[in-house]
Amino acid sequence: MTDHDFDRIDRYWRAANYLSVGQIYLLDNPLLREPLAVTHVKKRLLGHWGTTPGLNFVYAHLNRIIRDRDLSVLYICGPGHGGPGMVANTWLEGTYSEIYPDVPQNAAGMHKLFRQFSFPGGIPSHAAPETPGSIHEGGELGYALAHAYGAVFDSPDLIAACVIGDGEAETGALAASWHSNKFLNPRVDGAVLPILHLNGYKIANPTILGRMPPEELRSLLVGYGHEPIFVEGKDPAVMHQLMAAAFDEAFDQIAAIQQAARSGGDNERPRWPMIVLRSPKGWTGPDVVDGKMVEDFWRSHQVPVSGVHSDPGHRQILENWLRSYRPEELFAEDGSLMPDLTALVPDGDRRMGANPAANGGRLRVELDLPPVDAHAVDVPTPGGARGEATRVLGAYLRDVMVRNKDARNFRLVSPDEASSNRLDAVFEVTERAWMERIEPYDVHLADEGRVMEILSEHLCQGWLEGYLLTGRHGMFACYEAFIHIVDSMFNQHAKWLKVTRGIEWRAPIASLNYLLSSHVWQQDHNGFSHQDPGFVDLVANKKSDVVRLYFPPDANTLLCVADHCLATYDRVNVIVAGKAPAPQWLTMEEAKRHCETGVGSWPFACNVADGETPDVVIAAAGDVPTIEALAAVDILRQKMPSLRIRFVNVVDLMALQPKDRHPHGLDDADFDALFTTDRPVIFAYHGYPYLIHRLTYKRANHGNIHVHGYQEEGTTTTPFDMTVLNELDRFHLVIAAVRRLPDQGGEEGRATIRHCEERLAAHRLYVEAEGVDMPEIQDWGWPYATAADAGD
Repeated sequence: MTDHDFDRIDRYWRAANYLSVGQIYLLDNPLLREPLAVTHVKKRLLGHWGTTPGLNFVYAHLNRIIRDRDLSVLYICGPGHGGPGMVANTWLEGTYSEIYPDVPQNAAGMHKLFRQFSFPGGIPSHAAPETPGSIHEGGELGYALAHAYGAVFDSPDLIAACVIGDGEAETGALAASWHSNKFLNPRVDGAVLPILHLNGYKIANPTILGRMPPEELRSLLVGYGHEPIFVEGKDPAVMHQLMAAAFDEAFDQIAAIQQAARSGGDNERPRWPMIVLRSPKGWTGPDVVDGKMVEDFWRSHQVPVSGVHSDPGHRQILENWLRSYRPEELFAEDGSLMPDLTALVPDGDRRMGANPAANGGRLRVELDLPPVDAHAVDVPTPGGARGEATRVLGAYLRDVMVRNKDARNFRLVSPDEASSNRLDAVFEVTERAWMERIEPYDVHLADEGRVMEILSEHLCQGWLEGYLLTGRHGMFACYEAFIHIVDSMFNQHAKWLKVTRGIEWRAPIASLNYLLSSHVWQQDHNGFSHQDPGFVDLVANKKSDVVRLYFPPDANTLLCVADHCLATYDRVNVIVAGKAPAPQWLTMEEAKRHCETGVGSWPFACNVADGETPDVVIAAAGDVPTIEALAAVDILRQKMPSLRIRFVNVVDLMALQPKDRHPHGLDDADFDALFTTDRPVIFAYHGYPYLIHRLTYKRANHGNIHVHGYQEEGTTTTPFDMTVLNELDRFHLVIAAVRRLPDQGGEEGRATIRHCEERLAAHRLYVEAEGVDMPEIQDWGWPYATAADAGD
């Protein structure tokens, strides 16, 4: 590179810095064509400066490398407070104005660019969905590197340049993310270039990595499997040369690694390059304000000069700061970027703001899904077959893998739990991705495996989000209790989807699909620590157009639900299904109809016809609750044969909401036809009872809905005892139903209650003596093939 090249990159960087400061501070006078007045400054100063100049520095140098080498590069902005830089750079390269023509590349556009930032009716301060080129908002720190790796899996031509703030590097999720390189296959995947940005400070404290001795830091990064290249200093003239050389070296290494792997050579895990950029926090900003250190200190983190409205001295500091970038050398008379600087911008989709991977819906290809009928469980009579629902689903997912093998656009992620959750069939056609050493006795490990397993829910979630956001499909299988580890990551993704639904240029991406198994009601090898069904409560808080909650009661309904979810887009689908052997209730055709409506009565379990009013409604959502609710129906039929019972099963939990609250909600007439307007409803629910009350509180019969679910009682015990501890068992359900009948069902009802209390006492004695459930529990099955067999 010549001195002229370095000068142009420096001016481009200055332009991005000028625009970044302008977004935080300026309401008017965008090109400083007149002295700065108090009326030119926003009344509320919102945004973050400290990390932004480093991000702009990286962006300018990536533009050069993209142009020189014709590369496809995705910019992952890890520091959550780098929004001004991302907006500034996409405006400079023209992407922003193409997407938002009302913010053109001239003085008027610059005026609007400044005014809209962190302003009512404007744009957020982070690299939000509204920002071109972004798949990572960074509002919560820790996930940038996982997103970067997820983006490049199965995308061999893509390089994700991931800037990691040294504050972000202190998070557990980011610390684990360094191990993602053990899953990256240079033969079939793209590459990630981590850029650790050490500016030394967080909001109000130094950073650990920023203060770490240089050799210790190098040893840490080498230990993670990287070859670090250090770029350190403050003088822009020197730093530009160092960064250009570092990028040339890093991209040379990436190209050599990929060429060696793709030419048939040894595919051992390589040592990938990374860059450590050490530059001052708030670089090029004010050195000192009111006698206190600002640049290269935490005071530059947010708004370095805050008293500009009341203190003329502060206002002068701001004006001097803005003019130090010499905007007259950067922007033409009309406010557009100088022509010699626009020449630095990559062409078309090579611009990082326009990279198709950053708008993954443009690349999304529908999955080729196998017919569910091919995997249907034969159910000759209700409960007349037994099976493991998730094992059946595993065979279906195996066929998904096969049918989409050439497209390479589907992956299963799981924290070491695919086999535990009975999805083993996928290993008939693929393996677990693994780039470390493989011993002769290892099983199901391969460098091109399509199952991603690491004992980190954070990484599984981050990888899958990156994969989905760049146009592919997948499923996350997890133990139900520990999906809570990614609660806040789910929050961020759901918010992203909610916002993108209102952004016309954002193309729809494949849905985030969770399969939650090894659930609360059967923890044979574990106990209370593994018992928590509350993730769905969190999910239910999100916008109705984004989330879906499914509780398939058997294998055929699970197949139907999974098939539906894998074909959806811009959703978060949560499927809760057990892995233990259990009765199978519906034929495939019945399952299809049931899943289509989401909720309905099961005629074989009712002794009252549609249109007739029952004495009691027994309802269930979830596989174990369905078993216990049907067993309760059986007891009531035997003990109180004249009692009119309707059994209702809910597979789509959101159907319980009114239609004006959720697209899948039942209208009031249909809800009342199922649940009545004045009869007791005993509802056996998989999770915490209050969620059912939340979803149904506006219904006419809400006061008569009595929910039995998880009450935070648990231990290592038998499956049935778990239901007894939480009063979800058949006997407690029967007691609850009878007590809400007129006169508690008379003498017949009181005898039924006594029977149930006796069986509960017998259960307690038996289970504590034998360690297993009573034979009458273990051997119970639905005794009636049809309603007629029950004498109805």
